Amino acid sequence: MNEQLDAIILGSGQAGNPLAVALAKAGKKTALIESKHVGGSCVNEGCTPTKTMVASARVAYLARRGADYGVNTGGVSVDMVRVRERKRAIVEKFRSGSEKRLESMENVELIRGEGRFVGPRTVAVNGRILDAKWIFIDTGLRSAIPPIEGIEDVPLLDNVSVMELGELPEHLLVLGGGYVGLEFGQMFRRFGSRVTLIHRGRRLLEEEDTDVADEVKKILEEDGIDVLLQANTMRTSGAVELQVECDGRTRVVKGSHLLVATGRIPNTDRLNLGAAGIAVDKHGYVKVNEFLETNVDGVFALGDVKGGPAFTHISYDDYRIVKSNLLDGKSRTTKGRFVPYTLFIDPQLGRVGLTEIEARSQGRKIRVAKMPMTGVARAQETDETRGFMKIVVDAETEHILGAAVLGIEGGEIMSQIQIAMMGGLKYTALQEATLAHPTLAEALNNVFLHWEGEA
Repeated sequence: MNEQLDAIILGSGQAGNPLAVALAKAGKKTALIESKHVGGSCVNEGCTPTKTMVASARVAYLARRGADYGVNTGGVSVDMVRVRERKRAIVEKFRSGSEKRLESMENVELIRGEGRFVGPRTVAVNGRILDAKWIFIDTGLRSAIPPIEGIEDVPLLDNVSVMELGELPEHLLVLGGGYVGLEFGQMFRRFGSRVTLIHRGRRLLEEEDTDVADEVKKILEEDGIDVLLQANTMRTSGAVELQVECDGRTRVVKGSHLLVATGRIPNTDRLNLGAAGIAVDKHGYVKVNEFLETNVDGVFALGDVKGGPAFTHISYDDYRIVKSNLLDGKSRTTKGRFVPYTLFIDPQLGRVGLTEIEARSQGRKIRVAKMPMTGVARAQETDETRGFMKIVVDAETEHILGAAVLGIEGGEIMSQIQIAMMGGLKYTALQEATLAHPTLAEALNNVFLHWEGEA
């Protein structure tokens, strides 16, 4: 006989885990099905391990800059095995904490296995057939392999396997100029590898303003990374050799290791969604409405698997929306929510709201405040002056529409701007605020003295 439950959650990511806990506390009999690791991509393969390794790379970078601060450090070398051990230890700490919490709770069962639909609200796993009133899909994404001739014969690295290297690549080739490619490219350059980044687009971070993308490229090149733009990889060989069309000519780029960072695809192909009649788009993402409901009653999709912004904080907010609507008697949707994000290169790029290009394309009357980080006292004191702050303001209402902070702790400064936006404050509230000196936040007083195109 089919086992009767209140809820089934497929995937234990940053939406699935807290949802399982909330449902269990509400007395709902819940099955949480996980085919790999508790915690999803963020804890195991994304935010936690990558930012741990970024921190190691930054230490190497600062050690080499010791003389700039009057500190003589001697030669700097990197022990990749120790870097890997540190990363693994932090991941295990986060993962095991979640596992223990789930396993100790009443009303929730953690099932290790691969669940698949066999009916609209029926899932099979490990020989068991489970029925539930509610089913939540939170199975995330995985790396996509680009259709390049010969790539199946090359030992590829992706965002997971590159973090398991026990040796330093002599020359790392990175395919892709998005977040994954840029973070790992700079990281391994700082560890000591030669790095070549190959990107098909005409600029990096193509969704950002041109001046932001250009400044990021400048920073990476200052760090010694070779950046090839409008570079189409035609074919590869087993010797980690790429044939690339770039600047109207074909060139051969040779490396010791190849990291593929050209995009991600949803983990929906093994869910047998057709058996439940669940609609997906042409890329395999689960279609949902503003309440995160699929076209099948009682079935929801949360996190990256539904498409849209693939960020941990968005997945967590998806959980809050579903919890509010199903357990708390409220009505929340995805409409109008802020989608902030931070690119953890060094210096960081913190982004929220509209870009200048987006604001102008909407026909808005805007003013753009822009100040180099050389104008920030705290940045000068720490000798971390690369980048700039850029804030887009509605010229009529004086409200902040968006911001890009490419600078030391750019994500933290961006978050302060976001809070002002959430509160509906005019830019003058930041400009006239009494902020502690000397902090990075103090720059919010001064950035609005620098309007582009105005005397």
